[in-house]
Amino acid sequence: MPLFAHTPVERMSEPYRRRWWALLVLCLSLLIVVMANTSLIVAAPAMTEDLRLSSSDLQWVIDGYTVPYAALMLVLGAIGDKYSRRGALVLGLLVFAGGSVMGSLVDETGLVIAARAVMGVGAAVVMPATLSLLVATFPKRERARAITAWTATSGLAIAVGPLLAGWLLEDHAWGSTFLINVPVAVVAVVGAFVLVPPSRARGMGRIDYVGGLLSIVSVGSLVYAIIEGPHFGWGTGPIAAALVAGAGFVAFTLWELRHPQPMLDVRKFALRPFSGSMIAVLFFFFGAFGSIYYATQYLQFVLGHDALETGVRLLPLAGAVFAGAAVTGKLTPKLGVKATIVPGMVIGTVSVFLLTQIDNGSSYADFVPSLLLLGFAIGLSVSPATDTIMGSFPESELGVGGGANDTSLELGGSLGIAVLGSLLSTAYQDELTGLAGGRLPQAALDTAKESVGGGLAVAERIAGSPDGGPQQARALVDAVHESFAHGVAHTSLVGGVIMAAGALIVLLVLPGRRSAGQGPAEAAAEPKEDAKVG
Repeated sequence: MPLFAHTPVERMSEPYRRRWWALLVLCLSLLIVVMANTSLIVAAPAMTEDLRLSSSDLQWVIDGYTVPYAALMLVLGAIGDKYSRRGALVLGLLVFAGGSVMGSLVDETGLVIAARAVMGVGAAVVMPATLSLLVATFPKRERARAITAWTATSGLAIAVGPLLAGWLLEDHAWGSTFLINVPVAVVAVVGAFVLVPPSRARGMGRIDYVGGLLSIVSVGSLVYAIIEGPHFGWGTGPIAAALVAGAGFVAFTLWELRHPQPMLDVRKFALRPFSGSMIAVLFFFFGAFGSIYYATQYLQFVLGHDALETGVRLLPLAGAVFAGAAVTGKLTPKLGVKATIVPGMVIGTVSVFLLTQIDNGSSYADFVPSLLLLGFAIGLSVSPATDTIMGSFPESELGVGGGANDTSLELGGSLGIAVLGSLLSTAYQDELTGLAGGRLPQAALDTAKESVGGGLAVAERIAGSPDGGPQQARALVDAVHESFAHGVAHTSLVGGVIMAAGALIVLLVLPGRRSAGQGPAEAAAEPKEDAKVG
């Protein structure tokens, strides 16, 4: 057997022998893309202190990655389909690693944001490439299992990112958290050449670059509005971005309906299995990223756990994802996707509602049931949803299919952090004003209201001030903790209601097993299995 995989998968007459080793490379690539956000959550306090970041700066350090990542996936997935899916994976990993090295070396806010944006571009190449290569390499009978492993890797990254970042922060500066990605990316690049066979779409025509440009403008503007509006107010910028996004989506839809070879055939959204699965992925990651965003802050700022301890305490979520993935592997082939996706969304909704019970006396044990249920729900439902989405695309559009799935995932995560994070901030500020407003100078109150970290910093200054003292500082710490706990409970109530609405929508949209995809139009739209792919 040759050292390097050089035979294109579409030329193979039988399934690729080392496909499960190839899957390991694809999962490693996915791991660092997801870890890039989750590891930053625990590194944020150290970055904020060292770089003196404002709340706006910190938001854009986080979301400088998200905008190019979400906006470019569809187009870069199509380019990978046409020229080389493996080449796209390798190029994306190299760009991602380059951005990571840059992020570890710079010490200015603007440069950190730029490094995160470079990483986002790399991630936008890697994510759809992993899914398209997976589907192209595995025969249809094995794809569900392979996608289940791919999904479980996402859950693992949610916990492993904070764990590794916390371990590094014990002895190193925050820049070391960027370097987590580099050795994994190098191993994945080598593994791609050795284990992942080349693949590209056969008979693919010219790429619809006009549709691609419209998708970039639309999704990019939408993500920008989602980030800026809820956090910093609906001023001219976010409103203009929202209007551009709306007009862009209309223009994109009209263009794609008329184009003979559209970037994304928008008629697929009329297929209930496809649209229902896309909605499910969006709502799942809305709840997951939003909940983890404020649960992590509670563990650090209220319970006082350091970065490493916080990462360790997220491990139950990763274990639950694997448990859910094992269950869905058994149940989905027997019961159908609706029977796993909808119950999973209900379980995910319950996990968010459980956090409404958080108060100032809550401990880590109060978060464990929510983490377990959320992880189990992700493992149970996201895999069949992703499998359904990818199954809606022919072999020539696998990269576009991966881009569509991952765009839904990233939009959901962005909405979760932006919307639920904004609600949390508002609830925290209102409660803190009521509890401490009459006892603090206005400047100190304004600082304390910016964030829970800001509130604790004010308390620390009061403790060492001649006009304050330990007793007043303790009273402010209690007020900050109580306000943040109130914010978590209030935000979880709203988040749970939104998740419940999403579960109801998916219940109504997804067809039952007997009717799934069986209408004449839907049956005609289903891609046929290519006997040579695999």
